[in-house]
Amino acid sequence: MNPHVIEALQRSRYRVLTDKKDLEEVYRLRYKCYLAEEAIAENESGMLTDALDEAPNCVHVAIEVDGKLQAAMRLHLMSNLSLTSPTLDVFPELSDHLRQGRTVLDPTRFVIDPDARKMRVPIHFLALRIPFLAAMFYDIDLALASVRTEHIAFYRRYLGYELAIKARDYPGLKKPLHLLIANFKEQRNAVLARSPVFGPLDEFPHADIAFPALSGIYAASKAGRPKAA
Repeated sequence: MNPHVIEALQRSRYRVLTDKKDLEEVYRLRYKCYLAEEAIAENESGMLTDALDEAPNCVHVAIEVDGKLQAAMRLHLMSNLSLTSPTLDVFPELSDHLRQGRTVLDPTRFVIDPDARKMRVPIHFLALRIPFLAAMFYDIDLALASVRTEHIAFYRRYLGYELAIKARDYPGLKKPLHLLIANFKEQRNAVLARSPVFGPLDEFPHADIAFPALSGIYAASKAGRPKAA
């Protein structure tokens, strides 16, 4: 494993957030990042949030480096129990997979503090552990990624995603996003063989993520529900 990644993992802690104060800090980080990339217009609140942040099937995960919030992502878990997802609103064709009984992970609002990039911390690798570990924990069939053109190559190379639908306008954003999809159960072992950093790392206890079970909100597509962390 890359020594820079190892050092970053030693300094990092993953947290599932539910407290209002913690979430507002994430919403401010989102605003800072999206505004810096000229992806949104300014607003008076200095936060970027929407109603989907409070959906029952939404999980917020953040990464702290040296005790400071440096990255965050929200996850929507879709199954026959819940069909709420920001990406489903933009790409309704995904309903076909859900009708066939597949489960879908929709990670959105992926942000990294610009200061972390200046420190040369490989935070993007650490942050993309979040959806990969979530897909393992929730026994996901399909993992989504709504990305700009310049990010497609990374997702293909490291995580086995393929372009499913070309760019469309995304609510509240100035730049259109492509839809990438990975058949997670087919890609998982190959991804871990190439990049073990995305998987469980017992030697870094703070790199584990205590995902909630989402009982009654999400159901895996096969027998054997995941246990709560």
